[in-house]
Amino acid sequence: MKQKKVILITGASSGIGKKTAEKLIAAGHVVYGGARRVERMQDLEKLGGYPLHLDVSDDASMKAAVDKVVVEQGGIDVLVNNAGFGLYGSVEDTDINDARYQFEVNLFGLARMTQLVTPHMRKRKSGKIINISSVAGKIYTPLGGWYHATKHALEGLSDCLRFELKPFGIDVVIVEPGVIQTEFGDVLTSTLMKRSEGGAYEALARQIADTTEEMYKNGVGSSPDLISGTIMKAIESKKPRTRYLVGKLAKPMLFLRNWLGDRIYDKALMAHLKSS
Repeated sequence: MKQKKVILITGASSGIGKKTAEKLIAAGHVVYGGARRVERMQDLEKLGGYPLHLDVSDDASMKAAVDKVVVEQGGIDVLVNNAGFGLYGSVEDTDINDARYQFEVNLFGLARMTQLVTPHMRKRKSGKIINISSVAGKIYTPLGGWYHATKHALEGLSDCLRFELKPFGIDVVIVEPGVIQTEFGDVLTSTLMKRSEGGAYEALARQIADTTEEMYKNGVGSSPDLISGTIMKAIESKKPRTRYLVGKLAKPMLFLRNWLGDRIYDKALMAHLKSS
């Protein structure tokens, strides 16, 4: 087995975060899974993990979580910044406070966790910070402005971090999943329709909701196991890649975005919605 590492994962109560925690525990690592819904991580404790309460929108909660791991284990080898959610709705219809919260969780919470963990890694002159982004950080989809904005920002932040932390022996890795079979689709469609009902964007919202529901119903997405395996590969690699683009539709969507140009990409998106 590879060298045992102390790993802290945010957003570990479901989906990619939980699958990653399970896989890393099975591989013999010391895994702390953080989330607001601690009751949904009791199975991780039975497997040998350490569930802890962690709210990435609450500074005191983040500090307490990091301090607990450091006190109990002497440091943190790997931080997996996985916590996040997708807020869909037109820029016009989305309450600005909801938009701020989207950034609070998807970007500022991640950045604050990084600030708290980095000093401990610098002292050891080693560590890995793995930021779970999305292909959404490189492309765009209708009514996803606020969500895409957080992921585009995460990409830029991570690139700068990579330069800043390299002299201290700390790797910064970005994982960019495509369509994954998680709760994301259900959360997206329910909040999207509530936000758009009766408004100027309702028809477009219905098209997007129907398309999303059809995709998830037909099993278009990849299993979270694929992403958790990629994360483990990055953790256990001596020289991890700077980016891992994985999951259904990730590479085709990015190829279309890079090579078609904005106007043709826009037409392709709308044609897909109309045919669904």
